[in-house]
Amino acid sequence: MIAKRKLYWISSIPLFGMMIITGLWYFVCYEDLVIYFESYGYPVYLIYPLAILKIAGSMVILININRFLVELAYAGFLFNFILAFFAHLMINEFDPFPTLSLILLIISYCTGKSIRG
Repeated sequence: MIAKRKLYWISSIPLFGMMIITGLWYFVCYEDLVIYFESYGYPVYLIYPLAILKIAGSMVILININRFLVELAYAGFLFNFILAFFAHLMINEFDPFPTLSLILLIISYCTGKSIRG
């Protein structure tokens, strides 16, 4: 049980810390992200809602407020990382970030599920 708890925190803190940092970065570097989002074919109006949801979802998972909200946040991150992976794939650009994030998310979810009961 202690090993699972350590694995949970080892996978969760870097992943969701990175999500909080990128969410804050979306607010600070909006102009740079407009170019980035347009190059991947995403609408620009998604930048602010995505930033808010990255920060809020990370906080919900790390604080473990409500089981339903935690499951909803994990599902949102799963869709986000899958869509990011395919967006990079469609423009023939390999970025290891979505793949690594997806692996960390699965580890965090599976170990967190057994820890929380």
